[in-house]
Amino acid sequence: MKSNAPLKERIIEESLRLFSVKGYMSTSTTDIIEAAGTSKGGFYNHFKSKEQLFHEILSAARKIWRERNLHGADAGQRPLERIRIILENYRDRYLADSRNFPGGCIFVNLAVELSDQAPELAKEVNEGFVRLGRMIKRLLDEEKKSGGIAGSVNTADAANMIFSGLLGACVLYTSDKSRKRLDSTITSLISYLKSIDTRR
Repeated sequence: MKSNAPLKERIIEESLRLFSVKGYMSTSTTDIIEAAGTSKGGFYNHFKSKEQLFHEILSAARKIWRERNLHGADAGQRPLERIRIILENYRDRYLADSRNFPGGCIFVNLAVELSDQAPELAKEVNEGFVRLGRMIKRLLDEEKKSGGIAGSVNTADAANMIFSGLLGACVLYTSDKSRKRLDSTITSLISYLKSIDTRR
């Protein structure tokens, strides 16, 4: 059943799903036109090219990522608590979002697919990974500054471990949809946060 959303929004919604499952390179404009229930004219009236659509898809996917993963992670909370909330949201609100991303995390899927075939587009996708890694490190630095993490903890190494764990959880969940393994990975990352928390 087609969405009643405006055509441009519908094209973006359907493209998100298609890119998540088939990838950018393997999704044709014809696939998108058929999924959105429109015509070539309807498509090109809103997007000059598939590449322009890609940029709008990336923007929409980032908005969904923020809404899902930062939900409840308010500035007034301890930085470690905010990281824990992000980890749980990643598991429960983001990776579980099969409506928007039936093929799993669209960013990981696109980064892998485009790294050799369209490196300039892959670079844009990777910017999000860089920002996520920096955000985790910033939160760890804030916690360390307030005494919530021991001075001996290397926040760059800790941030890299948490970030890599998140990406690993995403890849594994995309490949087998095993909720048990996803739960285990996120639980391990949260246990690590508890282990470096000096205020427990």
